[in-house]
Amino acid sequence: MVNQPTDVSARPLFNARSIRYSADDVTLRIGQVPLKTNLFLSPLAGYTNLPFRLTIREIGGVGLCTTDLVNARSLIERNANARKLIETCPADHPLAVQLYGNKPAEMSAAAQILEAHGADIVDINMGCPVRKVCKTGGGSALMTDFANATALVRHMVAAVKIPVTCKMRLGWDDQNLTAPELARALEDAGAAAIIVHGRTRQQGFSGPVNLAGIRAVVAAVKTIPVVGNGDITTPAAAKTMFDETGCAAISIGRGAFYNPWIFQHIRHFLATGETLPEPSLDERFAVMTRHLDRMVEVFGEDIGCRMFRKIAVEYATRFGPAAEFKRRAVRLTRRQEFPEIIAAYKAWRAPFLDQTGALRPRYAPRPLAAATTLAVPAGPNELW
Repeated sequence: MVNQPTDVSARPLFNARSIRYSADDVTLRIGQVPLKTNLFLSPLAGYTNLPFRLTIREIGGVGLCTTDLVNARSLIERNANARKLIETCPADHPLAVQLYGNKPAEMSAAAQILEAHGADIVDINMGCPVRKVCKTGGGSALMTDFANATALVRHMVAAVKIPVTCKMRLGWDDQNLTAPELARALEDAGAAAIIVHGRTRQQGFSGPVNLAGIRAVVAAVKTIPVVGNGDITTPAAAKTMFDETGCAAISIGRGAFYNPWIFQHIRHFLATGETLPEPSLDERFAVMTRHLDRMVEVFGEDIGCRMFRKIAVEYATRFGPAAEFKRRAVRLTRRQEFPEIIAAYKAWRAPFLDQTGALRPRYAPRPLAAATTLAVPAGPNELW
């Protein structure tokens, strides 16, 4: 179980750099940080908090997890919500924290706070497409301001010993695909890795991912790894990303939420060519229960249950018929109600099953594809 710190701002977090690996354990390094796999959990606003990261890590296969987007100024000002976003524990390792901001001095000071608290990597957000982030010069707007983007990296690299990475998009729009040129400049400024989402800011999260655009970023840098991101919801999609871009690693966001087993499944598929079956309903409920328990422990029962309502609804995407489960889950107020919700849902679901207990084909959920959506709030994370 997670140990809930009473004051995360006053308590040093676990220093993951004390861990030692054998050579056989290391698949990839970002700076001096060794990673066991090249499959990463992307920052996903409102979702990739400590309880979800621990749930993903427990299932297995993930090499690096990244926190929700954190406002650098709020972190410096000791904003309680911002501090909560960086909460971690010994099992939450290796960990990158993603910072949002556009002022080199503030970003450097925030990076120093994170280094002191034991973060392994600091990631700069240069890809957030939402208007209230971009209009202040942060997120995707940094891709239009090379001077400030490179200044951020130089100042932060000089301020901390841990690696500094950059998450970006392909560019502002199709007429301004600046990612390859910017990636070269950021590498020269000291960035340890580039994570690139294969869409422009104008696209948001719609439209196809441009794998050729990611490949151009891979070709542009000299020595640092490039991590591909976007629409990786199946093992086959992961293989396509690796094969068509030449990226050193992949980062998964929405695909991990719909299928927390995706990292484990991708590793198996890449090694054997075999697709593992989807988890059973009981396996899904076991993981959801663990996730809820962690939400309650980290955030308290009232807030944890309220936060879990939207999470439960998203998990239910893979249930097949789920109207009754969703109806009850959105009213969850106490941890003890969850087993009752599960039992009531299973009884309601029985008519949709065949004699073997499997969903009748007409009710089975469609295979996961790239065109999945997840409700992601807009704006700096501590306001979400």
